[in-house]
Amino acid sequence: MGKTALILGATGLTGSLVLNKLLEDDRYSEVKVLARRTTNVNHPKLIEKIGDVLELDQYIDFIKGDEMYICIGTTKNKTPDKELYRKIDFGIPSKAAEICMRNKIGKIAVVSAIGANANSNILYNKLKGEMENKVLNAKIPKSYILRPSLISGNRKNDFRFGERVGLALFSSLSFLIPAKYKMTKAESIADRMIELCNSSTSSKILEAEQI
Repeated sequence: MGKTALILGATGLTGSLVLNKLLEDDRYSEVKVLARRTTNVNHPKLIEKIGDVLELDQYIDFIKGDEMYICIGTTKNKTPDKELYRKIDFGIPSKAAEICMRNKIGKIAVVSAIGANANSNILYNKLKGEMENKVLNAKIPKSYILRPSLISGNRKNDFRFGERVGLALFSSLSFLIPAKYKMTKAESIADRMIELCNSSTSSKILEAEQI
């Protein structure tokens, strides 16, 4: 019997890559997805539940398995309401970590962001830092936090003008940009998350250049 993985954010860029890779990975017999909308993926391993990810307490019985992958995040342009922004970027991963500990899920991998710092004066960095602290304080046996720079990849259903401009600038000026600030490929993030969850590596935070 293989492992059971859970994914939050499976309809996004990085999460969809994690989903596809886990479905094709023989080490897993079940991949459970909780999302607001369907992934439109058909696979015998996939168990999909449509629900409100802002209300994770309603799905405690569903959130059971061996590993949790959290690929959820938003932007200020997409979510201008600061309260909702906090509920997504801080609230969802924090509550998920709490449930993982309660349900004895042994490993959790979370996508954070470069510059995450609970003491930052920048809202985005501050929330990511606070989220990281909350995840680590949940005392899950193995917690992996990845801090990518600007994420590159094909966002089929999510056009983000600011990111497109940023990606263009990063590409044209890459030779001037220090390693830790270079673009991070979504596929590299997905691969690293799965690699870590299948290793004996202790809990750790990975900076962009380590992904």
